[in-house]
Amino acid sequence: MPLLHVSRQSSFSPRLATVAAVVLLVLAGCGKSEAPAGAGGGGGAHPAPEVGVIVATPTDVGLVTELPGRLEASRIAQVRARASGILLKREFREGSDVKAGQLLFRIDPAPLVAAAQNAQATLARAEANAVQAKALADRYKPLVEANAVSKQEYATAVASQKTAEADVAAGRAAVQTARINLGYADVTSPIAGRIGRALVTEGALVGQGDATELAVVQQINPMYVNFTQSATDAMKLRRAVAAGQYKRASGEDAATIRVVLEDGTDYPLEGKLLFSDLTVDSTTGQVTLRAEVPNPKGELLPGLYVRVKLEQAQATNAITVPQQAVTRTQQGDTVSVVDKDGKISKRTVKISAAKDNQWVVLDGLKAGEQVMVDGFQKLQMMPPGTPVKAVPWTKPNPNGGAAKPAAAASAEKTPAEKK
Repeated sequence: MPLLHVSRQSSFSPRLATVAAVVLLVLAGCGKSEAPAGAGGGGGAHPAPEVGVIVATPTDVGLVTELPGRLEASRIAQVRARASGILLKREFREGSDVKAGQLLFRIDPAPLVAAAQNAQATLARAEANAVQAKALADRYKPLVEANAVSKQEYATAVASQKTAEADVAAGRAAVQTARINLGYADVTSPIAGRIGRALVTEGALVGQGDATELAVVQQINPMYVNFTQSATDAMKLRRAVAAGQYKRASGEDAATIRVVLEDGTDYPLEGKLLFSDLTVDSTTGQVTLRAEVPNPKGELLPGLYVRVKLEQAQATNAITVPQQAVTRTQQGDTVSVVDKDGKISKRTVKISAAKDNQWVVLDGLKAGEQVMVDGFQKLQMMPPGTPVKAVPWTKPNPNGGAAKPAAAASAEKTPAEKK
């Protein structure tokens, strides 16, 4: 039995060895074909990291300057007592809207009525004297021609007639003045607007020696906003425009402004620039500007501190990039440009101003170039010179949502890839 067992092992061993060799060769072949596809450590290459890019597109960009300012009523009227007397009654509700000519206060008219009657009586006396003087002069006229009276008597009669006529004119003027003063007993609003609190109460003596201020009416629709700009910045802007770097804002929207309230919200209605002062304040070096803003609902109040967004010029053939795409250092401003082969290169650019969370690039970029905006952290873990895969960058949701995933964005092609 032992001899038979040995003979069987010796007869099957070559066949088993052959089968084992074939299996090893097949497994080795499969390992070679699948190794490059894996991302493991069997010598395979890492996939190119995806980075978000935008395509540089030149356009004319309005340069918006944000300046501090204060609101002011477009018209302010101080209501004063032009007639002296005791204030009898207030005829308005404090803080309400009033119309031009609306009755506001009543002053005791009794002394003014008496003064008007006295002036009327004086006028009647003067008119009577004028009639008598005229009659005497008319009677002397034929008599002096007949030498029945002397020329001196006639001249005196004529002079008396003219004096009486002058007294009549003065009397009429006094009556008119008395009527005007009587009209001042009813104090009316000189303009339409919103009236504040009453500065005097019933029973007060007003208009005695000076025109007592009774209230203030302010027209708050529209409103004025007065703001200042550095004279240095204004001169730089003018020089840049003269050099052709910028062009003046033109068209219907050239002189429009936007008001930013104290809480950071934008006022919904646009205003228009009225004028710019020609004189520079010697103490602050600022130039004063004024704009007009509609205020139909009365939301804006005089004296309110605001910020004004003003477009004064436009950058020609400028490119806007998100602020996160620009690296700002003391040596200069740079961006990362991705070429068609996925290679990244640093590019020095010239930045002008910020607009809507974007930098306005005047020089350093060409149309169609891909500027890297997103994915900088991925490159920190990669060797220098690692190629990248450019995908369109999507602006994050303003409501707090995340940007479109890179995997979804990779399905889209950038203009550079389409070429």
